[in-house]
Amino acid sequence: MPDVIFYRDQALPFLEAKRCLKSDFAYQKHFHEEYSIGLIDKGETYAWCDGTMHRVEEGRMISFPPMMLHACHPEEGANWSYKMLFIKQDWLQGLKQHELDGLHIPFLLEKGKNKACRIHINRTMEALTGAGSPLEIETSLIELIQSVVSWNDSDFTHKRHNNRQDRKYVNLVKEYLHENYTEKITLDDLERITDISKFHLIRLFKQSSNMPPHAYQNLLRINHAKTELMKNLRPIADIAAEAGFYDQSHFSRTFSKIVGATPQKYVISM
Repeated sequence: MPDVIFYRDQALPFLEAKRCLKSDFAYQKHFHEEYSIGLIDKGETYAWCDGTMHRVEEGRMISFPPMMLHACHPEEGANWSYKMLFIKQDWLQGLKQHELDGLHIPFLLEKGKNKACRIHINRTMEALTGAGSPLEIETSLIELIQSVVSWNDSDFTHKRHNNRQDRKYVNLVKEYLHENYTEKITLDDLERITDISKFHLIRLFKQSSNMPPHAYQNLLRINHAKTELMKNLRPIADIAAEAGFYDQSHFSRTFSKIVGATPQKYVISM
């Protein structure tokens, strides 16, 4: 495996991910034009941020605003690896201004917030490196940013009362997903049909449905596939493609997580 790997999705030009396994590589002073946020997976490093030195241990997250000068210096012989996301500023403008104010970096996340954000950055990386859909990748990224800018841990689980207008937006999304679940849907599509911010939309949908839109779409796809598999008339690969999965292995993994058996076992058991 290469020491440094970059990941991108053409449908999401505002996002780039990096995974680094160079355990003894020190970065000289530099800055990024994007907002950057990373997680130390193994080992530790010293991060110099605009004149201040921070010790960043395994499991800790750190982020930098655009154009902030910084450098990273792992200890000699350290077994150091990390992942980093680079997010273009124009995408972040979708956040409300008071939320953007929370991105005052250099920023070492602490305790509950660090734990919550670590879950979300790992989900974003898993979706991007595992060829997840654009809807899944961007949703995970939004949940990460929302966790970063939350003022306290209770923000992660806070639910506000859903009014009639909120339910209207959620119903619009569900109707669209039911009509187009085999298609490659993006958050831009959902933003367009509801005419509300994708950041706000993710909150409303999760509060109402207890899952993000991409997970709801996958349920619709799997239920469709189960119906077709029960007929036992066509190859599994054809059904996977028809349901909207990019390949059979992706279909099999998703099917197993939801049904508890692979598509092959599901067919045999009938």
